[in-house]
Parts: sequence; C-alpha cells; structure tokens
Amino acid sequence: MPAEPRLAAGARLALTTFTTLPVRAGRIDRAVAGTAMALAPAVGALLGALLAGVLLLTGGFAPPLVAAAVTVGAGALLTRGLHLDGLADTVDALGSYRRGPAALEIMKKPDVGPFGVAALVVILLLQAAVLAELAEWSTSTMLTAVVTATAAGRLGVTVACWRGLPAARPDGLGALVAGTVGPGTLAAGTAAVALLALAAVPDRPWQGPLAVAVALAAAVGLLRHVVRRLGGITGDVLGATVEVVTTVVYLGLVLSG
Repeated sequence: MPAEPRLAAGARLALTTFTTLPVRAGRIDRAVAGTAMALAPAVGALLGALLAGVLLLTGGFAPPLVAAAVTVGAGALLTRGLHLDGLADTVDALGSYRRGPAALEIMKKPDVGPFGVAALVVILLLQAAVLAELAEWSTSTMLTAVVTATAAGRLGVTVACWRGLPAARPDGLGALVAGTVGPGTLAAGTAAVALLALAAVPDRPWQGPLAVAVALAAAVGLLRHVVRRLGGITGDVLGATVEVVTTVVYLGLVLSG
C-alpha cells in the first residue's frame, strides 16, 4: 500500500492533536509533524467557528456570561483540556524556580500546584469575560473575533516549532515537532491570521492585527524563557502557548471596544 501523502497525513495529525474530532491518525514522522504544525492555525479556525456557534446558540436563551462559560467549557471538551493541562504544568515548572531536569520532573507530575491553579483560574476568567462581551457584538463580528483568537492561539504552536527551538526531552510530542517549521511556513500562517484579524474589529481594522502581533510577541517571550529554564519545548509548553496567545488576542480585540 502506498504511503499516505504528507499533506493528508499532516491534516490528520493536526486534527487529532488539536481537537477531539473523530479522525483516525495516519502516518506520523517529523515531516508529517511539520505539516501538522503548519496547519495548526487552520484547525484553530475550524475550532473557533464551532465555538462561535456554541456562543451564538447558547446566547439565544441564556445571559451572556452563562453563554460565555458554556463556550469556554466546550473549548476544553473539544481539545480534551490538553492545552489547559499544558498551561498548568508549564506554570508550575516555571514557578518552582528549578531548571532543566528538575523542572521537567515537576511537569510530569499528575497533580496541579498552586501556580498552575492560579494560571488556570486567571485564563478561564479572562476568556469567559471576553466571550461575554463578544456575545453582545453582531453575529458576523463575533464569529470573526472568535475564529481569529482561536486560530492565533494555534499559530502560537507554529511559532513554538520554529527551526532553532530545541526539544527539552528526547521523546514525546516536543521532540517530534520541535524545529519542524521553516520561515516561509511561519510567514504564510502569520499573514493569513493577520488578514483574518482585519475584520475582527470593523471600526478599527488595525486593532485585530495588532492584537495578534502583541500575542505572538508574548509567545516569543514565553518560549525564550522556557528554553532558558527547561532547555527546550515540550508538549505542555505548546499547550501553554495556545492558551496564552488565545487569551492575549481576545483581550486585544475587546480593549477600548
């Protein structure tokens, strides 16, 4: 049987990595992993459309804050909560002030420490607050804003897999995807998300791309700190990057709105 084409295999891997959609995993190697990380923003846009639908439907019979909370919960369910788990583990490791293997060992523990709990509470509250605000916007603008933020969050993963960023461990998701994204791929993904962001705040078309730029700058800062402390990226770091970038874009879209 001929090998599955890299694009198709990458799309499968992207869907199984970033969502709970019932897609069977296919061929997996570093070439396919690179394609999957390149397609991450597209998967994020699909997920964002689903979440916008949840917000719109729930907002039809529930107060905005309730609809927002349901949407945040749906996001966790559609991603198995992996990104939130990665955020908690990463913050716990960084908050321990340990380095290298000692910090990585903290990330592997199944429990969540106080730093991780605080990070989860803050991120979830901010996302719910922003979604409650977006629920009051027009349907088309709300849809674009949610899709933009969710796609940008997965673009953060593409940034994290930039060539030159090492893996912290010799195995695991980080080792599979680290360094698999080249400059052309990253530029194309960034341009696509920035173009989408132009329509996220119609009265101020510059605000969406600016929010994306600030969020990606925050991701670069986080990744540089992680490499210094841990020695490289891990699957948990990818999850943390998703949540940080998504939340910063959400905030950037509603500030002064």
